[in-house]
Amino acid sequence: MNRQLYMILLLFVIGISARAQDAPVPSEIQLKWQKLETTAFIHFTVNTFTGKEWGDGTESPEIFNPVNFDAREMIKVLKETGFKMAIITAKHHDGFCLWPTAYTDHSVKSSPWRNGKGDMVKEIEQACREYGIQFGFYLSPWDQNHPSYGTPAYNAFYKNQLRELLTNYGEIAEVWFDGAKDKKAIDMEYDFAGYWDLVRELQPHAVMFSDVGPDVRWVGNEKGIAGETMWSTIDVKPENAPGKMSPEYLNVGDPNGKLWIPAETDVSIRPGWFYHQEEDDRVRSAQNLVDLYYTSVGRNSVLLLNIPPNKQGVFADQDVANLYEYRSILDETFRKNMAKADADQSLTDGALESYITLHADRPFEVRLKEKVSFDRIALQENIAEGQKCEEALVEYWNGNAWTILSELTTIGYKRLLRVPLTTSDKIRITVKRSKSPVQLAELGLYKASARE
Repeated sequence: MNRQLYMILLLFVIGISARAQDAPVPSEIQLKWQKLETTAFIHFTVNTFTGKEWGDGTESPEIFNPVNFDAREMIKVLKETGFKMAIITAKHHDGFCLWPTAYTDHSVKSSPWRNGKGDMVKEIEQACREYGIQFGFYLSPWDQNHPSYGTPAYNAFYKNQLRELLTNYGEIAEVWFDGAKDKKAIDMEYDFAGYWDLVRELQPHAVMFSDVGPDVRWVGNEKGIAGETMWSTIDVKPENAPGKMSPEYLNVGDPNGKLWIPAETDVSIRPGWFYHQEEDDRVRSAQNLVDLYYTSVGRNSVLLLNIPPNKQGVFADQDVANLYEYRSILDETFRKNMAKADADQSLTDGALESYITLHADRPFEVRLKEKVSFDRIALQENIAEGQKCEEALVEYWNGNAWTILSELTTIGYKRLLRVPLTTSDKIRITVKRSKSPVQLAELGLYKASARE
């Protein structure tokens, strides 16, 4: 090979390598967060007692008295129904605080609950430690009670409260922010950069959620539906503060995005985010919750399901019953991977770091030891090295020819496919388009529960 050709090839290889290295990949905390798959929101405040969804800050703390509040029982339910984290609304837009903050009297210390000596955030946090699930909190930047809201002084007040929560409740797994804002604060800017710096300083292992991350982004709706095409990458411009990002953009992501900020799909088990007795007959059914699992976890996002305590301070019976049935259905469906031990072992070992590499338009055939019947397919990429699949095809051998089972776009951390009941001993996966060779880490073939 002459020297000129060698140099051209070397520069080409270096260019390819540089482009691969420039591709966004998850941080360690983002990767751990993605593997949680299902997390729980617990919306609780004075709204539970007034019947409102958004309080106005004038509510008296005297109305807050959940006489049977039982953090251990609620977290036990979450643990047993598969949730890996609980996020408590430490403060919602009404400004009422579920912990005895030193910076306002508008909190549980002014309520009759626990004779003003209680700390609901602490009880939830301790129950999470006991049952082995992670703990997070939501601290609303919008505070309709505090007199400094709408002025530059409010950011200092908010940071003081944020510091309390970050330093007094052990390790925090997720801090939840949003951009909700009162019209009277139109000229006040939330100091999100300062908020995020404080979290990074005091809780470096916590992921932060908002419309624009910095670690986890909103899915763009509150319906529990991630886009069928779902990229974990987006671009964020200086003007894209939380609350100012296009929901349509967030729902799909951006294949050319320079930032790895995966989607969190938030939705409530009830029509509202807080408990209202008149909605007791409108609780999402177990089957509906299963559907949400497919449209969130099954579309490369994490499901954040809200289960609001009632006025007594516990989950309502119907919510609990539906959660257990939902988990039972999922357990029954995904108990046995019929590709296990028959497919390439690296595809069924449950480890993202072991994978096979798929190149575009080079079909990969999986030969099973015997014919199996399945109607659910699970695919996973090794996202530690980025997200690569843009378009793929799954086929089965019908005895005479290859037949299409599913045409899909993105895979990401996990893609779940509902397909017609199929019996075969051969499956074929073909990547049609990709950003670079796809690292396929997992393949699952399952038979859905009869209750699905």
